[in-house]
Amino acid sequence: MANLPSGSIQERQANIVQLKEKFDLEYVREELPGLLKDTHDGVARIKRIVQDLKDFSNVDQAELQLADLNHGLDSTLNVLSSSFGQDIEVIKEYGAIPLVECVSQQINQVFLNLLMNAAQAIDGAGTIRIGTAKESGWVKVEIADTGCGIDPKHQSRIFDPFFSNKPVGTGTGLGLSLAYSIVDHHGGRIEVESELSKGSIFRVWLPVDRAVN
Repeated sequence: MANLPSGSIQERQANIVQLKEKFDLEYVREELPGLLKDTHDGVARIKRIVQDLKDFSNVDQAELQLADLNHGLDSTLNVLSSSFGQDIEVIKEYGAIPLVECVSQQINQVFLNLLMNAAQAIDGAGTIRIGTAKESGWVKVEIADTGCGIDPKHQSRIFDPFFSNKPVGTGTGLGLSLAYSIVDHHGGRIEVESELSKGSIFRVWLPVDRAVN
């Protein structure tokens, strides 16, 4: 065996120490379980988001079907979660409601538009309350906010295409019009109550057993 140059062992040991310090192997070993858990949680969140988007859009079933509106509201809320400010509290008051015959992709779009409007009406801290209930042959979905409210002179026009009382560039004026058309197509109706500086309540009524025309 060839003789190692004088000091080679010491140099190699010094290099190993330097490499350990450079890559901080002890730190990596200690942190690895946590890193793996965070990775697992991140993958689970991505999976849940993808499923929520799939549920929201109903890419597998775009035809008339029996839908759980409570589940549709939850999926829509999950899709919108990053759009709500941290100071907006969402309160869910779901009732025991029957399945509704509808095109759930379209009904989820209604929920999306109403919830987005509710969030945009709130400047700073506020509350969005979502309630569901069954009354006779109807299912009621109520979305209330503590936002700026709607001027009484505009309330009769809010469902008109391209009408918007938002600042220029912040709305197309089509969200509520589309929601109204979808609900009407399902044989339902939308009601609104609003008071300036106190907030708005939108109620969506859908028949339980009526098919889309």
